[in-house]
Amino acid sequence: MSEARKSAPKKMVVELEVNGTRHELLVEPRRTLLEVLREELGLTGAKEGCGLGACGTCTVLMDGRPVRACLTLAVEAQGASILTVEGLADTVADREPGALHPIQEAFVDAHGVQCGFCTPGMILAAKALLDEEPDPDEARIREALGGQVCRCTGYTKIVEAVKLAAHRLSGEEVEA
Repeated sequence: MSEARKSAPKKMVVELEVNGTRHELLVEPRRTLLEVLREELGLTGAKEGCGLGACGTCTVLMDGRPVRACLTLAVEAQGASILTVEGLADTVADREPGALHPIQEAFVDAHGVQCGFCTPGMILAAKALLDEEPDPDEARIREALGGQVCRCTGYTKIVEAVKLAAHRLSGEEVEA
C-alpha cells in the first residue's frame, strides 16, 4: 500500500437535511460544508469568495442560523437542517411552481442584485434576520448584513430590498 493511501483520511458518514431532502454522504472529515454542497449535491448558489469566512458569499442557514459554509466542516453539520438559496422559495407554502421567495422578489424589485455573486448570502442573511425580527429598522438590517460583503457598490439598494421584503412578508402591499 502506498504511503499516500495509508495517510488518506477515512471518510465519515454525514446525514444532512438540505432544502428539505435528507442526504447520507460519505465525506472526508476535512471537507467543508461548502465543498459538499457544491461538489456532492450540485448546489452552487453558495459561492466561495475569500475562503476565510470574511466575505459571506458562502452563507447558508444551518438550523435557521447563518453560517459560513467555507469555515464549517461537513461533519459539524451532522444531523442539521441546511437551507441554501436553491431551496428558499420552497419554504413558502402554496407558492406557484417557479415563483421566487418574497425576499428574492424584493431583491429583484428593489435592484438589490448587482453582479449576483454575493446575492445568495445576502438573501439568506436577510431571511435569518426577518425570521427573528420581522420589522427591523435600517440600523438593524445593516448590522445583520454586516458580515456580507458586496464589492459592486454600496448597500443602499440591498437595505431597501430587505425593508421591502419585510413589508411584503408582513402582508403589507408595497411597491418597489
